[in-house]
Amino acid sequence: MGKISETDLILNPDGSVYHLNLLPKNISETIIAVGDPSRVYMVSQYFDEVEFEMNKREFITHVGKYNNKRITVISTGIGTDNIEIFFTELDALVNIDLKTREPKPRRKKLKVIRVGTSGALQEDIPVGSHLVSDYAVGLDNLMSFYDLPMDDYETGLAHDIQKKAGLHFMPYVVKGSDELREQVGKDMLVGNTVTCPGFYAPQGREVRLPIRFPRLLEDLNYYHKGEFWLTNFEMETSAYYAMGRMLGHDVVSANAIIANRMKNKFSKNPTKVVESLIEKVLERV
Repeated sequence: MGKISETDLILNPDGSVYHLNLLPKNISETIIAVGDPSRVYMVSQYFDEVEFEMNKREFITHVGKYNNKRITVISTGIGTDNIEIFFTELDALVNIDLKTREPKPRRKKLKVIRVGTSGALQEDIPVGSHLVSDYAVGLDNLMSFYDLPMDDYETGLAHDIQKKAGLHFMPYVVKGSDELREQVGKDMLVGNTVTCPGFYAPQGREVRLPIRFPRLLEDLNYYHKGEFWLTNFEMETSAYYAMGRMLGHDVVSANAIIANRMKNKFSKNPTKVVESLIEKVLERV
């Protein structure tokens, strides 16, 4: 791969990447990613010191030290489209020489931990619990634009889920980092996460518009292949795992379960569930 054009990788006048507005010196090797920009402050309040801050659109970045380890926390906003931007520019910061616009000969691997909220798909997953994602199932179309390598097991699951859920498209299935899952998710529930391209119809919610897949919740709740069950819904994990695999970074998704969709229960204190997950992740990274 040669020099990357100015329109393929857009830089700001100060040389920073376009959306994140960051320079290579502005990030660490360990990244905590959150969806809600206000959650960045929930993480950085635990830092011993904050050495750098950047606010650009929904992408807010704080860099600091926790227990003498340098950590970056970045908000992404909602959805897999934002994760593509986040991951592409994050990777460019460590693996592309931004002055020559050429890939570096030695690839650098980042550790990226998503800390987000999610709704349970199984009755036995309690509201208020923490769940680490083993596999992600993408119902979004982001990977239609990439050549994501999937192994035979993942491909088989993708075809099977499409058939049994009656989908008009094939989802993609991708595993996260085993090493990070064991490190971050020691005592958490381990599950397989469904990533949706929206919050309402794509997650089986009907408000004022009729939805195309009225049995989606039930189909995904009942779905299993051997020991593989679908455990929770959210809106980003599949893109994290897919982009991480293709770019060569270690990624894991840690979920604060604030709702149980099968029981129609919502947490009375979702902030507390998220805060306890943040504390747990910080102690383990």
